Amino acid sequence: MNLPNKLTVLRMILVPFFVLALLWPFPHHFLVALALFGIASYTDHLDGMLARKNNQITDFGKFMDPLADKILVISALVCFVSLDLCDVWLVLLIIAREFMVTSIRLVAAGKGSVIAANNWGKIKTVSQIVAICVILLLQYIAELGTLQVVSFVNEDTLLLFWMIGEIFLAAATFFAVLSGLIYLKQNWDVVKNAK
Repeated sequence: MNLPNKLTVLRMILVPFFVLALLWPFPHHFLVALALFGIASYTDHLDGMLARKNNQITDFGKFMDPLADKILVISALVCFVSLDLCDVWLVLLIIAREFMVTSIRLVAAGKGSVIAANNWGKIKTVSQIVAICVILLLQYIAELGTLQVVSFVNEDTLLLFWMIGEIFLAAATFFAVLSGLIYLKQNWDVVKNAK
């Protein structure tokens, strides 16, 4: 297994540790979750860059890299719903898009072809990573308020933090839906000829 593929596997291994840090309310857990999510997200950038630079693009990487992204992002979003940090309908739209795209990839794989991520999918992924990082950072600031490290956190601040998170997540959802529709259009022949 080459280094880019190892980084993809590492990203998947980091997911349970990220989820544990996010859901287990120990002091500074949002900061730990943000760090783990940041490291996992950076491996996405790094594995693609190394694969292209060293000509190590493999079918495993084409299939597993986007799957690892989906597992990481969906884990974060489901945890956010559990913690009441975002609206469930935004998360459901993102998950529905991911199921649709993965289904198309699986049908194509069954016919012997691998469909790589396109630029819209990459924009979608970046917007989701940014939204998740913003929400985690704002929640860490809120946590500092409950730990009495900062004094400006009150109910109005918490509401503002929630609204900012929703705006970022709504933008990520927009790009998820748009990229999903573009992906469906580009691969309509795979859907049309599925048996």
